[in-house]
Amino acid sequence: MLPKNFYKVCLLFLLLSGTLLACGLSSTATSNNGTPVVSTTPPTGTPTLNQWVTASPGVEIRYEDWKSPGNNEDTVTIVRFDLNKVHLKVGYQPSKPLAIDEWMRQEQATAIVNGGYFDQNNATTALVVSNGQAHGTSYNGFGGMLSVDAQGNVSLRSLNQQPYDANNEQLQQATQSSPMLMIDGKRTQFNANAASQRRTVVAQDTHGRLLFIASPGSAFSLDELADILASSDLSLKTALNLDGGASTGLYVNADNQHVAIDAVTTLPIVIIVK
Repeated sequence: MLPKNFYKVCLLFLLLSGTLLACGLSSTATSNNGTPVVSTTPPTGTPTLNQWVTASPGVEIRYEDWKSPGNNEDTVTIVRFDLNKVHLKVGYQPSKPLAIDEWMRQEQATAIVNGGYFDQNNATTALVVSNGQAHGTSYNGFGGMLSVDAQGNVSLRSLNQQPYDANNEQLQQATQSSPMLMIDGKRTQFNANAASQRRTVVAQDTHGRLLFIASPGSAFSLDELADILASSDLSLKTALNLDGGASTGLYVNADNQHVAIDAVTTLPIVIIVK
C-alpha cells in the first residue's frame, strides 16, 4: 500500500523538476491548475527512441535521449514539419498571456511552441509580427528570426547575416530570439553562462523542413545544446534558441500522437502550426 503522503511528494517533485517521470506515474496530456505537466508518451505506451513517427500528413515526431559531456541526460522531443503541408502563425497577447494548453484550445492548432523573450510586463523584447501587425523593435547585429512573408514563405535566419529591413520586408508572422545556435550547418560561437536550463529550439534542416525541439529537464547549457545539435543526425542548417527555462513548452495534437510539455509560466508569444 502506498504511503498517505505519496501523491503529495510526487506533486512536490513535479513542481521542482517539471517532469512526470517521477514516482513511477504514467504521464497524461493534461494540466492541473497551472501545475507543469510533461507528457511525451503516445497512448500506445513508451515511445520508441530515434525513430520518426508520422503523426499526420506533414507532421513527424521523434524522441531522443541526449547526454551532455557532464553526463546530464534528458529525453528530448523533436517535431518536424513539411512546410508544404502546414502553415505557421505567431500568437502575441501581452495583455492576455495564456497557458500553452489554453493557446491550443484557442487556436485549434496542430502544434504550438513557445516563442521569443518577453519582459515582466509580457511585452516582447524584440520584433514580433502577428497577422501582419508588428510589435517591438528588431534585434540589431545579433540573434535570429523565424518569419513568414506575404507569399507564405517561411524563413529562419541570422539577423547578423541578414538584418531585418522594415522598409522592404512585408512580414505576416515573425518572432525573434537569441542566440543563433547553428548557421549554414555549423554551430555558432556566442557568449552565454554555463547554467543548465529547460530548452526550446526552432530549426530548419537541409531539406527545408521546420523542427521544434524541446528539452524539458534542465539538462543542458546553451553551449552543450549547440554541440549536440551540430553533431546530431537531424541534418540541421539553421537553429535558433527560443525562450527557455520556465517558458519552455511544446504541445502537439495530431491524430493519435500527443505531446504535452507545459511551460511553468503563461506565454504572451507562441509559434502556432496548423
